[in-house]
Amino acid sequence: MAASCDSLLPLVLLLCLSAQAVDRSNFKTCDQSAFCKRQRELKPGQSPYRALLDTLELSNSRLSLQLINDNNKVRLLLELYRLQGNMTRVKINELKPLKPRYEVPDVLLSDPITEALSVVAQDENSLVVSLGGKDQRLILSAQPFRLDIVEGSQVVMSLNSRGLLAFEHLRTRKDTISHKISSTVGSMWDSLKSMFSSKSESEQAPGQENVEQQTDEDGQIKEDDDKPGMWEETFKSHTDSKPNGPTSISLDFSLPGVEHVYGIPEHADTLKLKNTDGSDPYRLYNLDVFQYELHNPMALYGAVPVLISHSTDRTMGIFWLNAAETWVDISSNTAGKTMFGKILDFVQVSSEAPQTDVRWMSESGIIDVFIMLGPKPADVFTQYASLTGTQSFPPLSALAYHQCRWNYNDQEDVKTVDQGFDEHDIPYDFIWLDIEHADGKRYFTWDPSKFPQPKEMLQGLMDKRRKLVAIVDPHIKVDSGYKIHNEIRSKNFYVKNKDGGDYEGWCWPGNAGYPDFTNPEMRTWWASQFAYDQYEGSMENQYIWNDMNEPSVFNGPEVTMHKDALHGVWEHRDVHNLYGLYVQKATADGLIQRSEGVQRPFVLTRAFFAGSQRYGAVWTGDNAAEWGHLKISIPMCLSLGLVGISFCGADVGGFFKHPSAELLVRWYQAGAYQPFFRAHAHIDTPRREPWLFGPENTALIREAIRQRYALLPYWYQLFYNAHRTGQPVMRPLWVEYPDDFATFSIEDEYLIGKDLLVHPVTDEGATGVTAYLPGKGEVWYDVHTFQKHDGDQSLYIPVTMSSIPVFQRGGSIICRKDRVRRSSSCMENDPYTLYVALGSQGSAEGELYIDDFHTFSFEEAKQFVHRRLSFSANTLSSRNLAPDSQFSTASWIEKIVIFGGSQPSSATLKSADGTESALEFEFDSTLAVLTLRKPGVNAAADWTIVLR
Repeated sequence: MAASCDSLLPLVLLLCLSAQAVDRSNFKTCDQSAFCKRQRELKPGQSPYRALLDTLELSNSRLSLQLINDNNKVRLLLELYRLQGNMTRVKINELKPLKPRYEVPDVLLSDPITEALSVVAQDENSLVVSLGGKDQRLILSAQPFRLDIVEGSQVVMSLNSRGLLAFEHLRTRKDTISHKISSTVGSMWDSLKSMFSSKSESEQAPGQENVEQQTDEDGQIKEDDDKPGMWEETFKSHTDSKPNGPTSISLDFSLPGVEHVYGIPEHADTLKLKNTDGSDPYRLYNLDVFQYELHNPMALYGAVPVLISHSTDRTMGIFWLNAAETWVDISSNTAGKTMFGKILDFVQVSSEAPQTDVRWMSESGIIDVFIMLGPKPADVFTQYASLTGTQSFPPLSALAYHQCRWNYNDQEDVKTVDQGFDEHDIPYDFIWLDIEHADGKRYFTWDPSKFPQPKEMLQGLMDKRRKLVAIVDPHIKVDSGYKIHNEIRSKNFYVKNKDGGDYEGWCWPGNAGYPDFTNPEMRTWWASQFAYDQYEGSMENQYIWNDMNEPSVFNGPEVTMHKDALHGVWEHRDVHNLYGLYVQKATADGLIQRSEGVQRPFVLTRAFFAGSQRYGAVWTGDNAAEWGHLKISIPMCLSLGLVGISFCGADVGGFFKHPSAELLVRWYQAGAYQPFFRAHAHIDTPRREPWLFGPENTALIREAIRQRYALLPYWYQLFYNAHRTGQPVMRPLWVEYPDDFATFSIEDEYLIGKDLLVHPVTDEGATGVTAYLPGKGEVWYDVHTFQKHDGDQSLYIPVTMSSIPVFQRGGSIICRKDRVRRSSSCMENDPYTLYVALGSQGSAEGELYIDDFHTFSFEEAKQFVHRRLSFSANTLSSRNLAPDSQFSTASWIEKIVIFGGSQPSSATLKSADGTESALEFEFDSTLAVLTLRKPGVNAAADWTIVLR
């Protein structure tokens, strides 16, 4: 959130002044969303859809057949694909739509690799398709239509088992020609039809050329067109013209044996998704929500339509690829008796087992769903990453501490705050500028009186090896004297309103236009504006923040864009949840291009979608300085990590309101152990730089930030692995302990990687916390005291204001840099300390990853160090995991701390060249901690230390 209230329209002023809490009346409930209400009125068990088995077509990797709605005789085309990596794709579209329906582009990395399908059995009402390994089959039942995925004799997932498939086909409104699309747009659709057609006329599926439908005397399909909101919908003062009429889709999924489901961010709610019977469904519709409420299913700033199910038996995922407004209903039941064709009597479904039913409802588009069959949590993460990509690998500095508020006043203010960190010996890497830095909220500019010499300011930061982030929002001030606006208008790059003119709305600059980021030419132009000769005053240590990119329109319906606005031939309703992803993508591309492809970008976004992980970081938006908001930051970021977005954080201290000193300290302590670590505050709040709450609290905040800096090598290694594999950085406990039912609902503690367990203190006045330490037969060590604790227990931990309960898993080795300097860049060549936590068998292992910390050389030229650290049989060694990479580092190993072992009589270092030398050491018998001092070996070298 950004910008002052002065000089804006009265409505904007009212919005600013009334921003005490979310006004829920600004946002729809399901009953106020016509398609959601219609879909929810459908009753389970009354499906009109029947599969026409005689239309079956089977190629090596694709099965297709037609479905018919027996109520209106409209036919759909069902396509099934088996995908590499234990996934199944199901697509359902109209067989002969009046015009193409929207299919989401640019989210999938590429067309997924398919595997062979084969029909292994068939009778008059069903067929069985082999899905490859592990005796997996897909059972298609014809009447009523349903799909069941089975493994062995167990049903693992069913589609349309409750009969809630609904597909509102495109039709022509009969009562008036005014509701038809204009002839100009119609001709564009005709062109698109040929582009989108996947078959020539001679290749149509059987029956496609002779679709029989019930029609009236005018030749129109008989439909109930009289339900409210089908052809026009009004919410408050806004009317949605709906020129294409009703186009919503729905499909239900049943998960036998499952009680716990997660994901579908973004919601300020519990980690485990709740039963929505009797309440609104979870909503996925990117919206600008002032000071959101906790524990409700309202839509927030981002939408990732991915749901993860987990039980002791298996983990699975459902990826619903649709960018329109979407609602998700979740019901918990016991598995009902299941009817199959006579050929399928071997399938078992227990009527006693728990079951979770999930129903997806979207306003437009097609059904395109990816079923990720796991079976392990790591498998689901890998499967999803293969579809939409992995977390971008940020520069090291982006993982350090960020200082922000709306707004640092001017260059002198920036300089004073920067000096304040040095004077109080607190490290930081980035200072941020909100919208007041720009000239009248004209992005890509600087206020000439407040920031007259931006390069001088940036150079001053660069001299200290620090950086700056400036905000660039996607609403452009309509001003004939503004170069950016003039170019966008001249190139015809603005989103259009339903009548074809440039769409305009109110945002921070006043009247604003909205660039059409769905247009690749627009994105290319936008990226070019970050070049140093275009973005005057910018330098290589300036990075970018995209806010308000839901998009936010103060005078629009639900504070966003009208759904009947146009992006080329597509309505905004089709693409809404993609808008923020495209803004971040174009911005990240611009930062890469300005360095000629050398430097890794850093871009923060508020709005996001599936695939946004490829372009940078997100944060949880406009939270408040309340203990509940501190608590909810944990499940909110955990939920994002489960669906690919690891680089997540919450505004430390709370954006709205003024935190108490205790809350601020506790939030710094929690934020220091979350992936994105930024303090931020509203313009109306008192200043809250870390040294403004008295020397005692300054010391506590300093220590929390210093702990973050010491752990940067571990954070960096985890982000490297997330970039390579798709595994989340911040993880719920059940990800690593999938068989431990006690972990399934825990959301007040979490794992960083697999080796650090964090239980932040999130209660006011707390004198203790109870942490669950998982793992029967495992051990955990308090990272501050080295005290050893057994796993598989709930441990009460007394706390003071200086306490941050963190535990290292026995059996792990974590690399730290204990010489904390004023920024991460100042620490790049500093030495490492290895913390070796021995497991119950006396062994441990870990990794060390090093590169140049800011370029793509690790990828393009294999310029990095990646080493395996292992301790076994009293021998600690470093082994090269990337022998074909070449990189030298000045960093060395200055200390090794081993806890959980016994006192040796000697410690001998064996270098790669065969030389041996004795090491100094000391042993604390009380804590069983052995410290080896100054091995002196280069961090990239092979070496072995033998304890005798």
